[in-house]
Amino acid sequence: MTTVKIEMPEGAPEEVVTNALVRDVDLGSFGHKGTLALITLDNGLDHTRPNTFGPQSLMALDAAITEALSRKPAAIAITGKPFIFAAGADLSALSFITKREQSLAIGKIGHDVFRRLNECGTPTFAFINGLALGGGLEVGLHCNYRTLATTAFTGLPEVFLGLVPGWGGATILPKLIGPERAVQVIMLNALNNNTMMKPKDALALGVVDAVYEPSDFLERSISFAASVLNGSKKIERTDYSNDPGWGKAVATGRAAALKKYGGAEIASPTRALELIAAAQKCTLGQGFDAEDQALADLTMSDPLRASLYAFNLIQKKRKKVEGAPKPALARKVTRVGVVGAGLMASQLALLLLRNLKCPVVMTDIDQERADKGVTWVKAEIAKLVEKKRMHPEAAARLVGLISGSADQSVFTGCDFVIEAIFEELSLKQDLFKKLEAIVSPECVIATNTSSLSVEAMSQGMSNPERVIGFHFFNPVAVMPLLEVARTSATDDVTTATAVAVGIELKKTMVITKDAPGFVVNRLLTRFMGEITDAMDEGTAPDVADGAMRSIGFPMSPFELLGLVGPGVALHVSETLNKNLGPRYRISPSMQRMVKEGVRTFYIKNDAGTFSANPAALALVEKGDKASTAEQVRLRALTAIAEEARMMLDEGVVSTPAEIDLCMLMGAGWPMHLGGILPYLDREGVSDSVCGQRFHAPGVASLL
Repeated sequence: MTTVKIEMPEGAPEEVVTNALVRDVDLGSFGHKGTLALITLDNGLDHTRPNTFGPQSLMALDAAITEALSRKPAAIAITGKPFIFAAGADLSALSFITKREQSLAIGKIGHDVFRRLNECGTPTFAFINGLALGGGLEVGLHCNYRTLATTAFTGLPEVFLGLVPGWGGATILPKLIGPERAVQVIMLNALNNNTMMKPKDALALGVVDAVYEPSDFLERSISFAASVLNGSKKIERTDYSNDPGWGKAVATGRAAALKKYGGAEIASPTRALELIAAAQKCTLGQGFDAEDQALADLTMSDPLRASLYAFNLIQKKRKKVEGAPKPALARKVTRVGVVGAGLMASQLALLLLRNLKCPVVMTDIDQERADKGVTWVKAEIAKLVEKKRMHPEAAARLVGLISGSADQSVFTGCDFVIEAIFEELSLKQDLFKKLEAIVSPECVIATNTSSLSVEAMSQGMSNPERVIGFHFFNPVAVMPLLEVARTSATDDVTTATAVAVGIELKKTMVITKDAPGFVVNRLLTRFMGEITDAMDEGTAPDVADGAMRSIGFPMSPFELLGLVGPGVALHVSETLNKNLGPRYRISPSMQRMVKEGVRTFYIKNDAGTFSANPAALALVEKGDKASTAEQVRLRALTAIAEEARMMLDEGVVSTPAEIDLCMLMGAGWPMHLGGILPYLDREGVSDSVCGQRFHAPGVASLL
C-alpha cells in the first residue's frame, strides 16, 4: 500500500502506538511443514489500556505484514498482548477532526492495511486471545480463519457510539454469517446497551471457527492453523448472496432502531443497515468504499461528536467521583440493614447482598412482610442459578447471609443502614430517631428518597453527620446511576463510606447537594410537567406526548409515566411544588388518574400493539388553549434549560457535565444527544433562555 500521512488537527491527543511484532513459529511439531509468521499487537502498557488503532498503529501493522510476507511463511497469524486482542479505533482524536478529508483518510488507511490480510495470497489466521471490539474484531474478520479464547468478549459497538463498523465489518460480516446474524451483531446487540458476544455466541453465529481455553489457547490455535493448512480440518463457508432473508433482516434492524429511538430516524443505524443491505451484491472493495463514505459523513456530524462526549464522560466518571473525599476515610462495611421489604427495598437488599457479600438484614412492620422480602431475594438468586449466571455454591452462601425481622433491634452491629419506606417525611424522621438509638454513632444511615429533604429527616438527631441520601433508580440492578446527596451536616467519613459502597455496587455516582429532587427527578419532573400542562391546556394527548419523538427518546413522556406510575409522579411533583414553587404545577389530569386508579395512558390490545387508554383519556382536563407539537417541544426544552441553569447557580452539582451524566445514566437520555445540555447548546435554546451556553464550543475537549 502507499504510505499515507494523516495530519491530525491541533489539540488532538498524542496517539498511544500499538506495535506489531513478528516472530516465526515452527509448524513441524503441529503436523505441517514450514513456519507461521505470528504478529503480536502490543502497545507496551498493561491490560487496563487496550491495544487501539490510530494512524501510526495502522502503519506499524502494515509494516509487520510486509515483514511477515518477506519470510515466505506457510501462514500468517495475528494475536494480542495478554488479555487483550484490540479494542478498535483510537477514538480520542475523532472529536478534533475538522475536515471530512481527514476522516476519509483514516477510514481508507484502515481498509488498506486490514484487507492485506485477506488479499496477500497467504492463508491468514486471527488468534483472538482477549477483548476484541470494533476495529479489533474487524481486523480478525479480514483474516481467513479465526479462533477465540473462552474468556474473550467480542462485538461491534459502533452503532451504539453513533458510527458504523467502518473497517470492513459492515461488509464482511453479512457475507460471512448471513444477513440475519449480521443484523444481530451489528445492530441489535449495539442497540441493546452495547451487548457483547460471549465466546459461545460468537462460535454459534459463525463469527469465529473455534474456541479454546486460555491456558493453552495459543498452542491450540496454532494446531488449528496447522490442521487447516494440511487439510485435516475443513472450514465450510456459505454463499449468502442469494439468501432470501436479506430484506427481512434489514427490516428487523430498522424496526429495532425505530423502537430504540421512539420512531426517530437516527443516522448511524440507518447507514449501517444500508451497508448491510448493499453487502448482498457488492464486491468487498465496493463495500469498503461505501464504509469510508459513511464513516466520513458520520464523523463530521453532531450526533457522533455528542455520542463521543457522552461515552468519554461515562467512562471518566465511572472511575472518578467528582468531589468525593479521600477513599482512605471510608469505614469498612461488614453488615448492612435495609428498612422495608417492599419491591424497591428488596431490590436494594439483593444488590447489596450480591456485591458486598456480607450479612444483610431486612425489616418491615410485621414478620410476614419481612419474610416476603427475604423470600423474593432468595427466589431471584435461585433464578440466577437456573440461568447459569451463578454457581450453586455461591448462591448457597448468599442465601445464608440474608434474613428478615419485624424488630429493628437486629440493626445492632450494622455499619450501613438504608431505608426505602413510604415517601412521607414525618415517617422517615421518626425512623431515623429510632435507628439512632439502635446503631452505633459510626453507622451510616442512608435514605433512598427521591425528592424529600435528607437534612429534614435528620433534624433532632444527635449525629446528623452520618446521614446521607443514597438515591437509586428503578430497576435497581439495571440502572447505573446513584445520586449521593450530602446535607450541610454530612461529614467526609460518611460520604467516603457511601461512595465506597457505591463503588462495590458498581454504580456510577454523582455527589449532589441536598436539594429537592436532586438532579434527575428535578429535571424530569419539570420536563414532564410541561408536557402534561400542555395537555391540560387543551393540546391533544397524542400531540403533547409525541412532541419530543424527533429527538430520539426510547420512551415517550406518557410511556415513561406508565412505567414510573402516576402516583409516584404526582407525589414528586407535589413535593417539588411545595419546595421549589409554582413552576412545578400539579396536573388535575394526574390527580384524577391517581384517584381513579388509572395507571397508564396506553393499553396493549389483542394485536399486541398499544393504543390510547380510554379510561385515561376520559380523565384529561378539557382546556381550550391547544399548542402545536413544535410549541410543546420548545416549551419543554426551555423549561429544562431554565431548571438546569438554576441548579448550577444553586450548587446542586458543580459542573454541567454532572447534569449530563445524570440524565444519561439515570434518565436514559439518548447517547447521540450527548446528554441534555450539549443538545440545548446546539439547538440554541441555552443562549435564548439563559443568555449563555452550558458548555464551551467543542464540548468533547472538556473531557
